[in-house]
Amino acid sequence: MTGAEFAGPPPAAPRPAAGPLEPWPDTVRWQTISSDLIWVELLRLAMLLGVVLLGLGVGWALSGAWPVGVAFGVVLLLGALRVVTIVRAVRAWGYAEREDDLLVRHGLLVRRLSIVPYSRMQFVDVSAGPLERAFNLATVQLHTAAAASDARVPGLRPAEASRLRDRLTALGEDRAEGL
Repeated sequence: MTGAEFAGPPPAAPRPAAGPLEPWPDTVRWQTISSDLIWVELLRLAMLLGVVLLGLGVGWALSGAWPVGVAFGVVLLLGALRVVTIVRAVRAWGYAEREDDLLVRHGLLVRRLSIVPYSRMQFVDVSAGPLERAFNLATVQLHTAAAASDARVPGLRPAEASRLRDRLTALGEDRAEGL
């Protein structure tokens, strides 16, 4: 075989179309959320683990029972697994603004896609707890007539959260006028 006969690797096969079990369409431009939400979630986990491990540690020190030591180790292992899932879960969040609706995606094991028509929105909340404020983050919560269809977009910078709130409110008012 000569060098002229080898033209490199074969062209990549076309990517298969998204099936019914792949809810995140590639036809929209997804906006990601801030990776600082990872730190917020890790701090929440650390506070929870701190309380649980402190209680188990005191119980183990006072009783010396090996099942308490095993429980301590299991909690540590589960905490480490949760750290990995937090990072992946935050990276899975996204939203896309379309002409008539807002798409919100999230989830690892169970992938969820919420499609919220602008005409169905009743109001839009922007909230930020103490940890979110410390990392300059906010959450946009969309409320519709059906409580089960409410969606939220966490991990947004306050300016983006305000912009999204104002845009969604304006689009919701425009679309609702025709009803």
